[in-house]
Amino acid sequence: MAKYRLLRERLTGHFDLEPAPLATAQEIEIAHDPAYVQNFLTGNLSPAAMRRIGFPWSAGLVQRTCASVGGTLAAARHALSHGWGGTLAGGTHHGFYAEGSGYCIFNDLVIAIKTLRQEGLIRRAAVIDLDVHQGDGTALLLADDPLSYTLSAHGRLNFPFRKQRSTVDIEFEDGTEDAEYLARLATALPTVMDFGPDIVFFQSGVDALKTDALGRLALTLAGMGARDRLVFQAVADVPLVITLGGGYSTPIEHTVDAHAQTFLAAAQLR
Repeated sequence: MAKYRLLRERLTGHFDLEPAPLATAQEIEIAHDPAYVQNFLTGNLSPAAMRRIGFPWSAGLVQRTCASVGGTLAAARHALSHGWGGTLAGGTHHGFYAEGSGYCIFNDLVIAIKTLRQEGLIRRAAVIDLDVHQGDGTALLLADDPLSYTLSAHGRLNFPFRKQRSTVDIEFEDGTEDAEYLARLATALPTVMDFGPDIVFFQSGVDALKTDALGRLALTLAGMGARDRLVFQAVADVPLVITLGGGYSTPIEHTVDAHAQTFLAAAQLR
């Protein structure tokens, strides 16, 4: 959890940072089971459901979760009017319709896509998910949506152990280094733009770093920077939303360096 504070401190002075608005239950329910939403908000999820999520329930967790969704919604609207937007949280791609998993409660990416489409602001949307863990919740929630495209590049043997089917899945073996990772990503990114999205959501998790405690890949900080530039160049002039995703390096400063690098590169290249 310390990375969130450290990253905000690192980026203060580089960006005009704004507190995330709190998403309402009605906004969240566009992508989630209303009973699940209400049970989480009121602290009535079962102990087993909370164990699957990985956090103990608290009022603070509710506020943080609603802010995470609200931040992605705000960043998406900003992207449509300014070319790109970002949130220093979000990317909770293990959120399913009626359950959470892997530190993810609600799927902010899918909520934002469905909300923007309902408001008539977009038609086609794409998700580029480069967290080392597959975006299984996103893939399943959008599986029957012909107007959404999901690309997930992740560790083959890593969590989640039951994978879902994205539009495109790139699976890496443990220990994959920069050169192979970047080559395969560069080949896949044009397929996203061939889909013709009106907006692209970039789940920019940095847990593919070699120093990451949960990642099992072996990318360098320079490799992560090259990854980000590939995305920004591929997306070109399409509105882009950057969400944070995972990062668990030891020490945590390596994660903060990689996250900060993503946002600073976006400011230069967008």
